[in-house]
Amino acid sequence: MSKITLYDYWRSSASYRVRIALNLAGLPFETVSVDIFKGDHRLENHLKRNPQSFVPVINIDNQSFTQSLSIIEYLNETRGLDLLPKDHAKRARVTALAYAIAIDIHPICNLSVSSHAEEISGEKNYKQKWMKKFIGPGLEAFEKLLEDFPKGSYSVDDTPSLPDICLIPQIYNAMRWEVDIAHLSRINSIIQSCNKHPAFINAHPDFFKPS
Repeated sequence: MSKITLYDYWRSSASYRVRIALNLAGLPFETVSVDIFKGDHRLENHLKRNPQSFVPVINIDNQSFTQSLSIIEYLNETRGLDLLPKDHAKRARVTALAYAIAIDIHPICNLSVSSHAEEISGEKNYKQKWMKKFIGPGLEAFEKLLEDFPKGSYSVDDTPSLPDICLIPQIYNAMRWEVDIAHLSRINSIIQSCNKHPAFINAHPDFFKPS
């Protein structure tokens, strides 16, 4: 098997998702830091990897892929991770649960978006208000969506699935921006399960923070 290289930023939610998936697949990988705060994502060498300038980018199986959800789908299909149900209707509902975070909460709370919002507001520390405005209600909606699924250790079952991979990086952001999630009992139960799972533990940003 060829070496797997993940170009990521330690605090990137999308990168965090892919690290979890790689760990669930039991695939060793090396990371190459693309420091967003220093503008490394806009340098020519990274734009050659991804013209959108985003992270992560992964080199795997002698190929290169962008977009975390597409990367995770590739890992799911080629490594048999069973992150989604085989039944088409169930699969659509579980995918929608994951998208509620990855597509609806994450993009509007992206660093570039929140930084721009703070800039045009002219208000110091506006970024935290922005994050709380969207992360809190988004997670409350996620908690409500979970009612459509039997309660298990994780979001939809007793094994990790795509919604868990999307949820935990968003929880990291919620804690970082002091979003109150104490009242979200189902989510907190899922967090407890994920915090005991090696794939989630070893993907945590603290392990990838540049020294």
